[in-house]
Amino acid sequence: MSSGEEPCYELTLHVRDTCLCLHLQRAARAVARRFDLAFRRLDLTSGQFSLLMSLNRPEPGTIGAVSALLAMDRTTLTANLKPLERRGLVEVIIDKADRRSRRLILTPAGRVLLAAAAPVWRETHAAIECLIAENEPQRLRADLRALS
Repeated sequence: MSSGEEPCYELTLHVRDTCLCLHLQRAARAVARRFDLAFRRLDLTSGQFSLLMSLNRPEPGTIGAVSALLAMDRTTLTANLKPLERRGLVEVIIDKADRRSRRLILTPAGRVLLAAAAPVWRETHAAIECLIAENEPQRLRADLRALS
């Protein structure tokens, strides 16, 4: 239902200055752009790096488990897997225990790319952490975990 009143400009300024959602989205996009730029030489995006890293585990994860870890719906995860599958970095297999379920495997080529990306991630991550006040990166991570 509409109250019929137009939002005032002061509300716009208040949202701009205080909205956690807006500030988190802006920060996330800025950080992702930095990582995207750093990973470009490997033909990898920050999202693809996170997805590949989420598959670096002793046992292949299910689509449900990986989508939960990445806070991504299953449909979006499946769409993001396609280019990685085409590049031979990821394989989707049928779960032996439950044929309705799919497991995600990081291929040998995916492991090689992830190994090449790790130092790029470390360097970029360290540069970003330097932008945060001393001893605050740990607090920021805790606060972000509390929100998710």
